[in-house]
Amino acid sequence: MDLGLKDRVYVVTGASRGLGFAAARELVADGAKVILTARDEKALAAAAGELGPNAVPLAADNADPATAARLIEEARTRFGRFDGILISVGGPPAGSAADNTDEQWRDAFESVFLGAVRLARTASESLTEGGVIAFVLSASVHEPIPGLTVSNGLRPGLAGFAKSLSVEVGPRGIRVVGLLPARIDTDRVRYLDSLAADPDAARATHESRIPLRRYGTAEEFGRTAAFLLSPAASYVTGVMLPVDGGARHGF
Repeated sequence: MDLGLKDRVYVVTGASRGLGFAAARELVADGAKVILTARDEKALAAAAGELGPNAVPLAADNADPATAARLIEEARTRFGRFDGILISVGGPPAGSAADNTDEQWRDAFESVFLGAVRLARTASESLTEGGVIAFVLSASVHEPIPGLTVSNGLRPGLAGFAKSLSVEVGPRGIRVVGLLPARIDTDRVRYLDSLAADPDAARATHESRIPLRRYGTAEEFGRTAAFLLSPAASYVTGVMLPVDGGARHGF
């Protein structure tokens, strides 16, 4: 199936590793050009080197109000156009409601929530018909995850913002979608498993609750993201798509 990605230009945040990098890799493999962004300049350069000349690194912090416009301008300067953005942000710190501090909440709000909102808002002002804004959120949008209280508080709010934005920009032919990963085998999920007294047992327990009985791979997530960002998904908007092996119990 031709996804129609050839020569389209996207910005992918959180792209130095994990789910952001996996999505960028699939976009480039299908012919798209990508501006990769993350805070770690060294890791970002390595990621871009792995993907080749159609991936350009630009170190930036989502919490910086100037970042959004800077990324879009880089896309247009390097590749001559801007077709969409995948907003993938690092997971906020683990902890319970009693453990997480005001400072942790403020930092997470700036980077995870307000930074994502600002990126999406700026992108929506720059995109034209056929453009797309995608958020990498979490299964916590539908069901809180024990030990991830900050994420449980912020991710559902971003889903609500994404849905509202989809209604506002839909008449201009711009789509807004969300992806809800659960147990994808990334460094972040392996770290969360490592917090358990017995990490192997924790993983086995999680796998037993997934209908497909395994963690997903970053490649599987990346292919799903590439499809939703592509013209092949041109009539899909306003949805929050679980990428979880069936772990969500609801429809």
